[in-house]
Amino acid sequence: MAKTQQNNNPELERVKQLTERNVGWKRFGPYLSERQWGTVREDYSTNGDAWGHVSHDVSRSYAYRWGEDGIAGFSDNKQLICFGLALWNGQDPILKERLFGLSNPEGNHGEDVKELYYYLDGTPSHSYMKMLYKYPQQAFPYQEIVSENRRRNKQQLEHELVDTGVFNDDEYFDVYVEYAKAEENDFVMKVTVWNRAKQAAPIHILPSCWFRNTWSWGYDDYRPNLHKEAEGEVKVTYRNQPDYFIRYEGEPTPLFCENETNGLRFSRESTTPFPKDAVHRYVVNGEKSAVNPELVGTKAALHYHHEIPAGESWSVKIRFTPQADRTENWEEIVEQRQQEADLFYQHLQKNIQDEDQRRIQRQSYAGMLWSKQFYYYDINKWIKGDPATPKLPADRKKGRNASWRHLVNRNIISMPDKWEYPWYAAWDLAFHCVPLARLDPEFAKRQLLLMLREYYMHPNGQIPAYEWNFSDVNPPVHAWGAWQVYSIDKETKGEGDIEFLAKVFHKLLMNFTWWVNQKDSSGNNLFEGGFLGLDNIGVFDRSHNVPNGGYLEQADATAWMAMYSLNMLRMALEIAQTRPYYQEMASKFFEHFLAIASSMFNIGKENVDLWDNIDEFYYDVVHPSGQPGHLLKVRSIVGIIPLFAVEVLNPELYKNLPDFTRRLQWVLENRPEQAALISRWYEPGRGETRMLSLVRVHRLKCILRRMLSELEFLSDYGIRAMSKYHEKNPYEYRIGNHSYKVSYLPGESDSGMFGGNSNWRGPIWFPINFLIIESLHKFHKYYGNTLKVEFPTGSGKFLTLDHIAQKISERLISIFTEQKNGQRAFTGDNDKFQDPHFHNNLLFYEYFHGESGRGLGASHQTGWTGLVSELIQLSHQ
Repeated sequence: MAKTQQNNNPELERVKQLTERNVGWKRFGPYLSERQWGTVREDYSTNGDAWGHVSHDVSRSYAYRWGEDGIAGFSDNKQLICFGLALWNGQDPILKERLFGLSNPEGNHGEDVKELYYYLDGTPSHSYMKMLYKYPQQAFPYQEIVSENRRRNKQQLEHELVDTGVFNDDEYFDVYVEYAKAEENDFVMKVTVWNRAKQAAPIHILPSCWFRNTWSWGYDDYRPNLHKEAEGEVKVTYRNQPDYFIRYEGEPTPLFCENETNGLRFSRESTTPFPKDAVHRYVVNGEKSAVNPELVGTKAALHYHHEIPAGESWSVKIRFTPQADRTENWEEIVEQRQQEADLFYQHLQKNIQDEDQRRIQRQSYAGMLWSKQFYYYDINKWIKGDPATPKLPADRKKGRNASWRHLVNRNIISMPDKWEYPWYAAWDLAFHCVPLARLDPEFAKRQLLLMLREYYMHPNGQIPAYEWNFSDVNPPVHAWGAWQVYSIDKETKGEGDIEFLAKVFHKLLMNFTWWVNQKDSSGNNLFEGGFLGLDNIGVFDRSHNVPNGGYLEQADATAWMAMYSLNMLRMALEIAQTRPYYQEMASKFFEHFLAIASSMFNIGKENVDLWDNIDEFYYDVVHPSGQPGHLLKVRSIVGIIPLFAVEVLNPELYKNLPDFTRRLQWVLENRPEQAALISRWYEPGRGETRMLSLVRVHRLKCILRRMLSELEFLSDYGIRAMSKYHEKNPYEYRIGNHSYKVSYLPGESDSGMFGGNSNWRGPIWFPINFLIIESLHKFHKYYGNTLKVEFPTGSGKFLTLDHIAQKISERLISIFTEQKNGQRAFTGDNDKFQDPHFHNNLLFYEYFHGESGRGLGASHQTGWTGLVSELIQLSHQ
């Protein structure tokens, strides 16, 4: 048996021992990307065409510079030793070594993976991981998917793999991949293939191991080694590491080659006669001479071939181990770690009785854990080029990300989606860390701190956005994420990690200052910001200057900064409980909030008011060059985001903070116009509770009246990003001879703005809904049962804000739950997803249709859609 702690919950004990660093039990994990091709990192083109430089077709023959990809990928924490699975059904033109999808120019809504796969289980230490890949027995319809999506326009649905009919007669394989660790550096990979067809079908299974290519770039020519040493064994040799062995069952054919580019495909000389695509050529093309007859190389695959009877399964197992002995307890290791995973989740889900919700939460957690990736990117080297590669054009030094030469990333990072977005996005990451804090709080803390390290954060204080443009501006939610992680960790352990909070706070001081200096061009505490992660929500592209000159003052940018101020204030007050000198910092952010709130309320009437008294809603204000400013009356979540800037200060919080209390009292007594922005009530024997908020009760009711109307924002599945009012009443704005129009679009985007692969003009987005729910809870904390509003608007039913938050949460969770008709909303109307072999396998999409709840965008964005796990957790506490 595998060794383990003698207690009732071994995985929980392992989690308690995990540190912020990915070592020990976390040294090996699911750290491969699912798409390395088509990334900015691999783009060495002369015109910045990342999608065209390395395509899916090229990837099987091209040695990557910055990382590796694969199906069910597993590697060490620096992605030096990599594992994955290759498959062939005897029909496909290529070996299935990586997931297929469309590049951004190929898709009618941008890039999109065109495969069916599911993350089913996982533990924080990666002691057990499980996923499912559905592999058609017919030839994979590559050409149909490309041509049909190219034919369709942006008003039409995407053509998905399930739409091609390859699953209609159940002629497919369910391929389950499990990893189970015996020890920290010792694991079993088990592949189980079920034939779902009515007749027997052949399958080629190739568990694979290879090294990331570190030797071809002119820095270090050391080449690690894989070679067949004894029967049933491949030896793994890497300097400064102990010898490892890959042991395997049965009698597969070992195939060896090099993880190097096949130069012949690119009209240049190859560096080896056995390049990266040799295994593909051997299996699919029958080129027996393609692989190395000496059974040595930097890439190896174990080629199993088997015919599986109808309705039956077949399994193969390999083991990566430093152990010299040949123990054969591999199945016991898998079973034990699976049982331990069950125990871990029984503890975590002890308050959740609903079996379906337990399944949803567990699979969303699995997605979070499978979406970790080793991300490597050294901007200076990327811009200059490598010593052993062709010279790059001089204008590259002034091109993409040229101002980020300090940035050197070599870490395990939580990705939004390892196929569609195989690069970190800073504002997504803040939301990822909330559910991650339930699983592995030290990892969640590490993620937030990474973005603030000197090799990430710009010297001017800006947090890097994402590799397509690190200078893009996203909502400043890092402080919010840090506070959430701190609070969950404190709830779990009984005490807060003040050291973590203080580290984050100090680095965020730089970022806050960057915002104040860069994004308030008029110095009036009304902020611009840019697109702020909301892609196409504006009348025009908010990441660029206003057409024909001028500038934009954004209700959401200003509200985000007010929220940022309150997050920093709350953090400072917490730290000040044990470090009283932080009271000065608390006072600083208290003053920042009041200044921003004064501008939002337009005290002194010095600005164009962002609040419209006729519509009773917040809007952006445009200041065209040489003209007076005026409102852009688009009813979107831009006008709801001011709700997020709210914080309730209980007397217990500041009773031991005399300096902050004096400053607070001074403002109340000497600045009556700002004192009016602070709500307060007195409870005898307890003291005075204060609420800091951008909206007082009148404006709160006005915003909620629209937000909770089913004719505007409220959907059966949550809060829409844009009001349904604009379905029949599009907003139109003219600048010169050009007209800009915004309409309600509950599904996919109808334009190519920001790549066209996301849409904020009507669908439901989890991060915004999560913040709405949290804000309603905070308002209820202050107003209690004294404030009730109509829900839904016009229904005649009045509920407390706490109850309304619960109702919205239920609607969001219902996107995934089984309905009375047996369907799940996120799957849409395709009957195949009601099949028992599909029905309980869940996908966590990027966003959801504003009317039907159907999943849209990236299909594995467990990142922020994984927040559903936290909604489930909170609803059962």
